[in-house]
Amino acid sequence: MTIVVLVAAGLGGWQLLPKKSDGGKTLTVGTTDAVTSLDPAGAYDAGSWALYSNVFQSLLTFDPGGTTPVPDAAQSCRFIGTGIKTYQCKLKPDLTFPSGRAMAAQDVKYSFDRLRKINDPVGPASLFDTLGEVQASGLTVTFKLKSPDATFPFKVATGAGSIVDRDSYPADALRTGDRIDGTGPYSLKAYKSGSKATLVPNEKYDGPVKVPQHATELRYFKDSEGLEAAWKNHGVDVAARSLSPDMLSGLSTTDPNERLTVVDGAETRNLVLNVREGKPLHDERVRQAIATVIDRDKLVESTYKGTVDSLFSVVPRGIAGHTTAYFDEYPKRDVDRARKLLSEAGVSTPVKFEFAYSRGAASKPEAEEIARQLEATKLFEVKTKYYDWETFQKKYSAGKLDAYAVGWLPDFPDPDTFTAQLVRTGSSMHNGFSSKRIDDLIVASQQYEDRERTLRDFRKLQEAVAVDVPLIPLWQRKEYVLSTDDVTGGQYLSDATGVFRLWELDWI
Repeated sequence: MTIVVLVAAGLGGWQLLPKKSDGGKTLTVGTTDAVTSLDPAGAYDAGSWALYSNVFQSLLTFDPGGTTPVPDAAQSCRFIGTGIKTYQCKLKPDLTFPSGRAMAAQDVKYSFDRLRKINDPVGPASLFDTLGEVQASGLTVTFKLKSPDATFPFKVATGAGSIVDRDSYPADALRTGDRIDGTGPYSLKAYKSGSKATLVPNEKYDGPVKVPQHATELRYFKDSEGLEAAWKNHGVDVAARSLSPDMLSGLSTTDPNERLTVVDGAETRNLVLNVREGKPLHDERVRQAIATVIDRDKLVESTYKGTVDSLFSVVPRGIAGHTTAYFDEYPKRDVDRARKLLSEAGVSTPVKFEFAYSRGAASKPEAEEIARQLEATKLFEVKTKYYDWETFQKKYSAGKLDAYAVGWLPDFPDPDTFTAQLVRTGSSMHNGFSSKRIDDLIVASQQYEDRERTLRDFRKLQEAVAVDVPLIPLWQRKEYVLSTDDVTGGQYLSDATGVFRLWELDWI
């Protein structure tokens, strides 16, 4: 089984204080993550899934720091038969939607079928590439897989597995408007795109976590500067994802007026390269040349002030199977090697391409630093360009960008989420990359319920990725949660499981 190491820093005796609920006081949480869609079929991003974690139920979920899925809307789930190709769940009997109608297995089938039918360009349908058919009978839902997939329960536990009311969501199109009809611990009372989401406790909730005792308001900020200003002006009680490196580097876990929780996270950031024919980075030798002149340590120190760690493989530290494949393949910044690779590729220099970036703390200085490193070699000419988040998503999903930096939060605590979704044929990175060898290794790794047996496959896979260079791992981020001194639970808010637990936050 995959081992995820979570280490909390700055946690003191305040965790042991008895909590008193203040049902009349709304707790406010600030974030720079954006919500793409209120419909689970239309979003595959951290901001949207953070909201889904709280207003929808999936059949399964993850406990804080957990590595195996546990029942949520389901009473029980298991593989049946042989070959891990049939997965069956039995629903809890008394779950009800906001309309008052009881949830049935048919709603689960409907949710999975519509997600795959809609197949939104920025949606999560690709996560269920091994799913063949969903059958429903009463409270029992059965998933028939096209190929063995031991990671299927992990995928069911994500935001992509959110169960919607079949009477409220169209079968072949995304639902519009600002309502959500879910069965999670919170209900969405009000929503203003790009501004805030007001959540109130769901009195009908029947699930594995505690029922919230107060309303929570998620406030969305365009950038880290806006979030920091709100924090300093007492506009939010909790700040999570993402404060600027300058602010983070100046925080202290010993400040008596605030609580800083630092958890070893599994968020990664990659420079994704468009490999399509006709694009400037189509030839793998051009991509290898870029990989051999990127100085991660300098990027981390100059741009992120040491608040992130250099990453040398597609699978991050803390996830079983992690290697340093890119360091092994490109052990030092080597301009002569890069020049030779470009000469062998027969391309004229400088190689010209556009580096696109979007929202996120330090995204602009990061892009400028990488461009500076590349242009200092005289081998590349890089134009950096900012796109708003919606335009950025549309362009990269359509394969129109040459290179782009994107963060990746794990869907679940297993190396599969960093490989199948990033480097397989038809991946969610939309960069045109395809490798039969890598695809075969991914399929092979999905055949083992004992995830320790996959480690050899993942080592080979990471070595292959470092040679083909469809993307270049840049860094891995810790999880920082900043809260006022009267708020507890920040250490459980987020981790490598991908769940955003607003219900864990409470007043002391």
